[in-house]
Formats: sequence, structure tokens, C-alpha cells
Amino acid sequence: MTSDQRSTLQPTLAATGAPREYLSFKLGHEEYGIDILKVQEIRGYEQPTRIANAPHFIKGVVNLRGVIVPIVDMRLRFDLPDVKYDAFTVVIILNIAHRTVGMVVDSVSDVLELPAGQIKPAPEFNGAIDASYITGLGTIKHGDDERMLILMDIEQMMTSADMGLMDAVLH
Repeated sequence: MTSDQRSTLQPTLAATGAPREYLSFKLGHEEYGIDILKVQEIRGYEQPTRIANAPHFIKGVVNLRGVIVPIVDMRLRFDLPDVKYDAFTVVIILNIAHRTVGMVVDSVSDVLELPAGQIKPAPEFNGAIDASYITGLGTIKHGDDERMLILMDIEQMMTSADMGLMDAVLH
């Protein structure tokens, strides 16, 4: 199935309430989720090669099996304090708009299946993330514990003009 076929299929699945799978990851104290279909692989962090005049949140590029992949540090992108690189720091390699992009996150938790009933609309607010990139809030229950997952439209975010990825780095 091509990504075009997947993207046309996704709204249909959401409308019918079919569960969707999300990769959950942490940035600071928050937990986020992105559509698992956008994820190519998860790798340990390696120092990328810097690119002159790139925005501060683009750490540089890495050569991934012959493909030059820009690496975005999401902690810097969201202006999180105290950005540290440790054994848990990983790069999620994404397939976005027929391009490959990497994003650095604090850690990856797991893959979660969320039925439509566990996803609530995102409230309007001003924060580090543009609210238009948040598709909803997922609720995950483990016994008596409950945690919230901020669901992101990672493709819309990575292709936005303020990221500068689709023109400057990749063309």
C-alpha cells in the first residue's frame, strides 16, 4: 500500500472508529504520540554533521544507508530547558511527504492502539507546540493509572514553513 493510499484510507478509518496505532515518546515531562505509519525506524542518537545557517533546532544531517537525513531536535524545537543527550535519547526516522527526516526525542515508550473513543479533541491553548499540529489527546489506562498522550500530526508539523525542512535542507 502506498502512502497516498494510506492517507486516503486514514480519514475513513477514523470516521468508522477503527483503532489507530501510535508510537509514544517523551519530550521533557510530556508524552506524545505520532501515527506509526509515518515511522520508518528508531535509532540511537549519533552526532549529526552540522549545516551552516540551519535553524538552531536542526542538529544537522546523517547519512542513512546512502540517504542524507536532516535531524530535528524536538526538545530544541519546543524550547525545552536542559536538553541532555544520554543512553535513552533516540532518533525516530520518519517518512514525511516522500522524504526522510529524523527527530531527536528523550525516549520512546511503546506502540499503542487507540480506539476513537479514547481520543478527545485538543483544547485551544498557547504553548510550545502550535495547536494546529495537535490532533487530539489520547487516554491510556493501566489498571487504576491513567496517562495522557498528546497526539501530533507530525507530517503537518515537519512540512510547515517554519521548520524549513522541505525546501532548504532537502532540495
